Amino acid sequence: MTNHRVPLVDLSYQQRQVNDAIREGFNRVIAESSFVLGPQVGEFEEAWARYCGVRCSIGVGNGTDAIELALRASGVGRGDEVIVPANTFVATAGAVLRAGADLVLADCDVNFLIDPLEVANRITSKTKAVIGVHLFGQPAAMDEIRRLVPPHVALIEDVAQAQGAKRHGIRAGGLGHVAATSFYPGKNLGAYGDAGAVMTNSEQIADRLRMLRNHGGQVRYEHLDLGFNSRLDTLQAVVLNAKLALLDGWNQERVAAASLYCQLLRDLDGLILPIVLPGNEHVFHLFVVRVPARDRVMQQLNNAGIGTGIHYPSPVHLLPAYAFLGHQKGAFPIAEEASRQIVSLPLYPGITPTQQEIVSNALHTAIRG
Repeated sequence: MTNHRVPLVDLSYQQRQVNDAIREGFNRVIAESSFVLGPQVGEFEEAWARYCGVRCSIGVGNGTDAIELALRASGVGRGDEVIVPANTFVATAGAVLRAGADLVLADCDVNFLIDPLEVANRITSKTKAVIGVHLFGQPAAMDEIRRLVPPHVALIEDVAQAQGAKRHGIRAGGLGHVAATSFYPGKNLGAYGDAGAVMTNSEQIADRLRMLRNHGGQVRYEHLDLGFNSRLDTLQAVVLNAKLALLDGWNQERVAAASLYCQLLRDLDGLILPIVLPGNEHVFHLFVVRVPARDRVMQQLNNAGIGTGIHYPSPVHLLPAYAFLGHQKGAFPIAEEASRQIVSLPLYPGITPTQQEIVSNALHTAIRG
């Protein structure tokens, strides 16, 4: 998959544990020719809803569609404003625009999570929803946001990087009115391609979601709403069913690896380790540190065979596609500063202590010059 001695991501350890179950599941789908919305989709939806602690889960084609569908099912549309963190993957922002709403950005805090006070300062009479992005593996403070926004404002979670994480004992996916997730292959719970889901405790919203993902209807040729085609593939549901049974164990491995990194790197001058927001149970989708001279350090790590990443190199407002928002450099200073300093280190189920020591040694050498 990569020539790095320690790759940023390695999925082979997980794949070996689920290959037999997936092969058997694929054979069943092929034998039954149940390729679209087959019974395995419903099985996964029920299992995922139970896992998240919500009543309903609706499988969709990908995580971007999941966010857009969550917005549409919440009644968000043209003329409405949706508040989103400036430091997020572009899909979160793009889904707002695809739903026809106006995008409003807010800065993050030192945890890289959307700042509740920033959200409160951006509420207007047009605000219809806030998307809390659970970045890097821990939930945003949805409870604090709820206390600061009017009751009619929908709280939507982007759970793509925090599958299995908890806040005050409640799992991500059950902290807001509606939640969306991606099952992109590299996620804590990843498919073998694009896939996603929307989670909610509202049967009314769930019914609308089932129509929206299926051309606006639940009965063939009866179209009650303006929907589109975004259905979870049955083969991907097989993969997700097999992996879900192992997710907690894999997350525990991520947490253990993060703890080891913190021990190995705790005395390294100039490096800032991940901060866990009080009340959160982090699942470390990514292990993100802040380092001085980030680009030079990354280059040295890459030269040493260490895979690294930047999540993300530019806040949304500084991307060319979002220049129309009219924000200049300095508009969201915490997000901008973080984008210049952050680097993601290798962390995944199956990473060995020896590999982590290689990363640590290389990072010590790079930072100390």
